[in-house]
Order: sequence, then C-alpha cells, then structure tokens
Amino acid sequence: MELIEIINTSKQLHVQESRIEKSKITMSCINHLQLCDVSAVNVKIVDADLSDLEIEGAQLGGAYLHNIGMPPKGHPYHDPNAKQRPLRFENCDLNGSTINNCDLSNVALTDCEIKGMTIDGIPVEEMLALFKNR
Repeated sequence: MELIEIINTSKQLHVQESRIEKSKITMSCINHLQLCDVSAVNVKIVDADLSDLEIEGAQLGGAYLHNIGMPPKGHPYHDPNAKQRPLRFENCDLNGSTINNCDLSNVALTDCEIKGMTIDGIPVEEMLALFKNR
C-alpha cells in the first residue's frame, strides 16, 4: 500500500472507488467534506467540532457516542458561557439503545414508540398511565 503524505497545504481531493483504510487526518480542516456510499467501519473521530453534522441513511449498529457536548471545565477550549445548540433525531431506530449519564433537560419526544422504554428502571408507559388516570 502506497503512503501519500499531504502536509501543511491546501488541497481538494476527489477519491472514488478507492481503499484509503487506516488513513489518518490530524489537525486539518475538512469542512464541507462529503462521504457518499462508503464503508466507514471502526472510524473514530476525537476532539472534533462536528457542528451541523448530518448523517443520513446510515447503519449505526454498535455505535458508541460519548463525551458529546461543549468542552468540559478544564479543557483548553472550555467556555463557561457557551451553550450547545440542540441535537435533532428523526426517523431513527433506537430500539434497545441505552442513554446513560446524559443531560436530557427540555428533551421532547413526539410521535415515538415507547413500548418497553424505562427511565431509571421505571416503565414510561406506567408513568403516563398514572397521569392519564388522575
């Protein structure tokens, strides 16, 4: 496999029907990058600004999203006045997924299937039934 190094330059790449697995992009601007019909198994994105990222028609089984949000206190880019813009999930199959230690303040669920969903071990359907029967 040939190693091509692109260092301290500005380029626009058109990569088609190619294998660029195990490539590494570090300290680079990839704004407006578009990936179409690609295999991206085991891709890892670390310390990145993914504002306005859109993922459509992707299979994310086994994905592990963690430490998402504004840089925490102690991080060099921490800004105590910064507020993260809301995320939006639409037409997603989150069946069997877990959400742990997350700030869900002001989260709205609309037209969602909640069968078997629990919050801190309490079935949501039972909680809603208690409010409906009041």
